[in-house]
Amino acid sequence: MSETLLGYLLSTAALLLFTTAILATKLASSRLSLGLGFLVATATNVVFSALALAVQLALGAGSLEWNVQALWLFAAAGAFATYLGRWFFYESVVRFGPAKASIFQVSSPLFTALIAWLWLDERLTASIAGGVALTVAGLVLVSCKPGLFSRRKADPVQAALPAASLHQRLLRSALLLGLGSSLAYAIGNVLRGTAVRLWNEPILGAWVGAVCGLVLHLAFSSGKRQLVARLREASRSGLWLYALIGVATISAQICTIGAMRYIPLSVATLVTLCTPLLVFPLSHWLFKQQQEITAPLLAGSALTLLGIFIIVSR
Repeated sequence: MSETLLGYLLSTAALLLFTTAILATKLASSRLSLGLGFLVATATNVVFSALALAVQLALGAGSLEWNVQALWLFAAAGAFATYLGRWFFYESVVRFGPAKASIFQVSSPLFTALIAWLWLDERLTASIAGGVALTVAGLVLVSCKPGLFSRRKADPVQAALPAASLHQRLLRSALLLGLGSSLAYAIGNVLRGTAVRLWNEPILGAWVGAVCGLVLHLAFSSGKRQLVARLREASRSGLWLYALIGVATISAQICTIGAMRYIPLSVATLVTLCTPLLVFPLSHWLFKQQQEITAPLLAGSALTLLGIFIIVSR
């Protein structure tokens, strides 16, 4: 098996795992608050990746040869992607809805390609760059809903409130939160890609990033004193679903980090972001959600598949 094919197989596995996490989130979000669920999922990231690492060592895959530079890069990636990226993304989901938030998410491969070009001198061929652009454009069309960016009517209650502070105005900016999430994920992806090329330890790297993200979340989140009580009162099924999400997301991260060693960073992240192509039909089948088949949806799906075909068959 060629290294390039292995990279595509790993990124495809990550796509399937991220799709599983999204579908599970649809069930879990109605049973447990997003903030508490995020904590459970991140803690599961740490525990499951530690177990995977223990299995790797027990199977005699070789002793670890420490690389301090790569270790710090994986930790920094956890700070950007696991903590900052998720924080910006969940804030944008809560404030503006998942559809609008997902529009900004699909720009992450473009940021990844730009940062990788500036930092790692990683250049894409014209055909791959065109495929990336087509895929991103297709995902934008697939994720768009009618009236998504229409201007909202003024709220007389909000208009009567005192002028918002700069911090409040920034948190109300869909552009800032959306692009902040996309850029944080892109920086995290480049850091992971750099680290795994220096030190081929995707499982350990994922664990280090998860630990860093969990520590930052616990350090800066509010209500830590009530955490144990909230967990005791939480829905058991909701906790198990978020634990499943944690297993799926950390497994997907391990696969993505592994893929970054063999194929361009922007391509590896792009494949994992094609979840709408799977989530929409599966949501309709599993949850009986009515997704209207529109011309933009069909055109977006065609563009996405065409872009992926161009990249893979280059």
